Amino acid sequence: MTPQIVTLLIKCPDQKGIIAKLTSFFYIEGFNIISSQQYTNSEEKKFFMRVRLVADSSVGLSKKEFERRFKNLAELYSISWKIDYGSKKHKVAVMVSHTSHNLYDLLHRHKEGKLHCKICMVVSNHLKLKPVADMFGIPFHHAPVIKDTKAQQEQDVISLYKTHDIDLIVMARYMQILSENFINHFPEQIINIHHSFLPAFQGANPYKRAYERGVKLIGATAHYATQDLDEGPIIEQGVERVSHESTVSSLKSIGAEIETSVLARAVNFHLNNQIIVDGNKAIVFPETGE
Repeated sequence: MTPQIVTLLIKCPDQKGIIAKLTSFFYIEGFNIISSQQYTNSEEKKFFMRVRLVADSSVGLSKKEFERRFKNLAELYSISWKIDYGSKKHKVAVMVSHTSHNLYDLLHRHKEGKLHCKICMVVSNHLKLKPVADMFGIPFHHAPVIKDTKAQQEQDVISLYKTHDIDLIVMARYMQILSENFINHFPEQIINIHHSFLPAFQGANPYKRAYERGVKLIGATAHYATQDLDEGPIIEQGVERVSHESTVSSLKSIGAEIETSVLARAVNFHLNNQIIVDGNKAIVFPETGE
């Protein structure tokens, strides 16, 4: 294995000495730990760890052999794990409908090198945002949806993503409900931005319902998409104070700013391997200045 940074995400039942077992294993295999973050859920007796390693230049261990040896350790301690070698950028598809602010923000960050990924395409059920994709030189795919052809449309989009080896799908205000079949093809690979502070105001028209309720805070939530609408593991949230003077229009304007920042942070957390999903929760490790 050539010298490189390896990121491991680990979850297992909490048990005495688990950190020592893991760090000893990395030491014996010739790795130096450059950062290590741990979290123990004492109520559920679960342990989570994000560790970044660099191999000593003398280590000749192959990826396959390293993973085989770590798998043996994992089986002893009931460890679930994911590994990333940092050697390739994630391939990303962005899904949109009519609303442009999230798309503009993601494509601008991508152009400026602020997202460690390759945005391969924009997919939309409308043609309205094609000029935005064209402006940034990103391929645009029109996938219209009507009731009688929705299942075939989804299958075509699934095939498109599989053909291009898409690693992450970002629903940047894609106003269609994805089927269970679609979601099951991409577990923990679909991030949705919902324009409210979930679990409040799930579903459609949250700003209108927030106005009618006279809320004093509005927010946005980025979460992994699951078959349960707007109930997937929450990755990131943000809020702003509003008042009785707020209108539906002003709430939408304030909300758009929250949405873009929340979605960008969530996408970066995913791209940087900072998230461990556990049931319907997302454990998000903070940035370490790496």
